[in-house]
Amino acid sequence: MVFSSLFFLYLFLPLNLIVYYFAKSTKARNIVMLIFSLIFYAWGEPLYVLLLIFMTACDWLISLYIEKQTPHSAKARLGLLMMGIVNLGLLGVFKYGSFIMTNIGFIANKTFAIPEIILPIGISFYTFQLISYVVDVYRGDVPAQKNFATLLLYVSLFHQCIAGPIVRYSDICAELDERRVTQRDIADGIWRFCFGLAKKAILANACGSIADTMLSGGSAALENSSALSLWIGVLGYSLQIYLDFSAYSDMAIGMGRMIGIHYRENFDYPYVSRSVTEFWRRWHISLGSFFRDYVYIPLGGNRKGKARTYLNLFVVWFLTGLWHGASWNFVLWGLYFFVFIFIEKLFLSRLLVKDRIVSHIYLVLIVYFGWILFRFDNMGDILTVLRGMFGMNGNSFTDFETTALLKSNIFILIFCVLVSTPIVKKIGSLVRYTYMDKKVVAVLYIAGRILVPLLLLLLSTAALVGDSYNPFLYFQF
Repeated sequence: MVFSSLFFLYLFLPLNLIVYYFAKSTKARNIVMLIFSLIFYAWGEPLYVLLLIFMTACDWLISLYIEKQTPHSAKARLGLLMMGIVNLGLLGVFKYGSFIMTNIGFIANKTFAIPEIILPIGISFYTFQLISYVVDVYRGDVPAQKNFATLLLYVSLFHQCIAGPIVRYSDICAELDERRVTQRDIADGIWRFCFGLAKKAILANACGSIADTMLSGGSAALENSSALSLWIGVLGYSLQIYLDFSAYSDMAIGMGRMIGIHYRENFDYPYVSRSVTEFWRRWHISLGSFFRDYVYIPLGGNRKGKARTYLNLFVVWFLTGLWHGASWNFVLWGLYFFVFIFIEKLFLSRLLVKDRIVSHIYLVLIVYFGWILFRFDNMGDILTVLRGMFGMNGNSFTDFETTALLKSNIFILIFCVLVSTPIVKKIGSLVRYTYMDKKVVAVLYIAGRILVPLLLLLLSTAALVGDSYNPFLYFQF
């Protein structure tokens, strides 16, 4: 089940909210959310919901054990080690088991019978949430949760369980125990959810269709593709992956607001950045902050000299790439960004601040070509696309099909680029804070807050009816 399915929009979510609001106490509402969340997860993974419950139970017991020990003692560290074995061990088996066996076989020049292991949906997200929870208990930042059901609710909340954002227990633990829903929360939540839904159903899906048309068909098709079709295909994919993932975060944040839970922002218009370092402060913020707080800083951060700092950054970016998938192209993608962050720390950042336009063009090009590494898991295809973009495959600059597709999609691409910037948000803020004292503007603004979400919902529904193309890219992680 995905948020942009008609079943979810018109049955699951409304039923969840109706039952939720009929429940009066926070305890009763937590039970409602837990039941719906487990049903939501089991809808796509009827067996692996048991894995989710098992991992949560292990970390619940481990956190209680750690809290009873002297802070940072050998016994507390033993609990931390047990947590790592459980969480990273199971993540390693289910996500990286086949990848590891394949590479061992390649190195040893032997053939192994590698079992097909189905990747549990969202395991990378909820594993990191559990890790952050237990580590925070070990550090004394949060008390261990005594109620297993409450901890399971934190991990399994269907808003964010299967595709993020990675929510820290410390951010919402108070709201899990006691919360209230205001009219402002409900209104903002509906607005945010409908905006994210439209971003996904109308814009991301359109860009994804363009990307798949231009970049699919196998190695032979890529080699014969025109240069313009490859450029447009990568542009479509660059927009799709941002709009798709940020839309999911928008919908998760919106649904959280509807029940009085406030998730942190996960994207901050990353394509307006002026350096790779800034881009990664704005892109998938919850993942970046996890690696900063639980890997980079514990390794020493930048406190142990330049050489150690660069080594720590290398480890973080190797793991960042690997987190996204059990394939070497993801590792290469992570290290690709490490190289540019390394260069920026050496000298480039001092040059980038001198010219806003040049620095922005630099960032856009770096990220643009980086998505080629992300999309293709075959090195041959990556090289074919890169050569083809500059006409080095003996391919033409353009052809009839490419020109026709560009003409029919040019306006949607331009609109998607605009939505990927804060222009619309700034216009809304300008109207709200500058002209709200004028009665006509105030009335129109209030009417828009009511009518625009409804319009977005209707347009999204129209886009989804009869459309079988409705992927969520980050489900694979």
